[in-house]
Amino acid sequence: MKKLASFYIRTYGCQMNELDSEMMVGILEKRGLQKINDEMAADLIIFNTCSIRDLAERKVLGKLGRLAKSCKRRPIIGIAGCMATSKKEKLFQKVDGIDFVIGPNNIHQLGTILDEIENDRTNIIHADPNFSHELDYTLAKRDDPVKAFVSIIRGCNKHCTYCIVPYARGPEVSRHPDEIVNECVQLAETGYKEITLLGQNVDSYGKDRPEWKSRLSDLLARLDPIEGLERIRFLTSHPVDITCDLMEAVRDLPKVCEYIHFPLQSGSTRVLNKMHRMYTRDEYDEKVALFREIVPNVSLGTDMIVGFPTETEEEFEKTKEALETIRFSHAFLFTYSARKGAPAARWKDDVPKEVKESRLQELLTIQERISNEQMQALLGQSVEVLVEGLSPKDPNIVRGRTRDWRNVLFPGSQKSIGTLQKVELTSFAHQTFIAKVV
Repeated sequence: MKKLASFYIRTYGCQMNELDSEMMVGILEKRGLQKINDEMAADLIIFNTCSIRDLAERKVLGKLGRLAKSCKRRPIIGIAGCMATSKKEKLFQKVDGIDFVIGPNNIHQLGTILDEIENDRTNIIHADPNFSHELDYTLAKRDDPVKAFVSIIRGCNKHCTYCIVPYARGPEVSRHPDEIVNECVQLAETGYKEITLLGQNVDSYGKDRPEWKSRLSDLLARLDPIEGLERIRFLTSHPVDITCDLMEAVRDLPKVCEYIHFPLQSGSTRVLNKMHRMYTRDEYDEKVALFREIVPNVSLGTDMIVGFPTETEEEFEKTKEALETIRFSHAFLFTYSARKGAPAARWKDDVPKEVKESRLQELLTIQERISNEQMQALLGQSVEVLVEGLSPKDPNIVRGRTRDWRNVLFPGSQKSIGTLQKVELTSFAHQTFIAKVV
């Protein structure tokens, strides 16, 4: 019988994966295992994975290969996350040394898996395509003392052709609003100052349970009065599902921050249709214009994919034009990579790699210029910053974010962590502001 005493978790991917890792840490510590930061010394190693992009998968597989060669002792190794659901038994064939595979919809079964492991069972798979509410979110063990992720909806119904999330995490399942409110009250009582409501598509919250009569705007209205909370964020939004009610909630609720992650993906309507994004470029622009009319100081972030199958140079120019005209405050830019199991994987990946890379560099250059122009325009202004921690380079400098999600460094100390500070922006470097306390 294998007796496990310590564990190490490495997380790849999105904020949903980070929260899932926090849940697993809580489950393991409740079981009596100790979290350690040395993977070479751990009895149990879990890689919580992402399958959204090819690079993330290659990182995990490469890490597993190196670990198998360098480990002098034989730890128990588990693969969690989207890659676990999408590949399942194929992971055992790809990499030696894996003992179990657990999908994001099966985190509640982690203890059962370890019981089987300790009784010398291996090659265990728990990776269901659908999510059921068997998670005790209060078990989540968070390292961050200021900010917390809170799950409000799992899964996705949109089926974008480049994405495997609907197949890895299943259809949308909203969490009851009373549970969410109770968790946020507990977090505030513990000292958390900022919560981020998470979902693959938070704007769909409540659509699957109309009898609750609670959409995202209603949920925000219930969370805003919670004593002790200072800020509320939510992500990710889908342009199809965002409503005027939600925009007005951002405007009217004091704790809801004016930064919205609002992925466009492409500036071309034809490419958007091929991606099954369910909106045209004109419809997206109309939503942006309406949002900026209702919330004049709103900041928008985006995701963009270049080199999607059949994307022409003219269509790429429309993506460049979108960046120039919409002027996002943050943009996460990627080259297309085919994901096995996604509909687009059946199509010929006909944009050459060097063309994808060239297009990506063009977008990065445009966005860097826009970001610099926006930051230059903000110099001299006084803004509110939530202090999140000390600078890793200087214990006399603290780091934090503005309401619109910009990084700021300024003089401070340990005792200011978790407080709101009014600072004047004096300079910036590498997308981070330098400031002084007003």
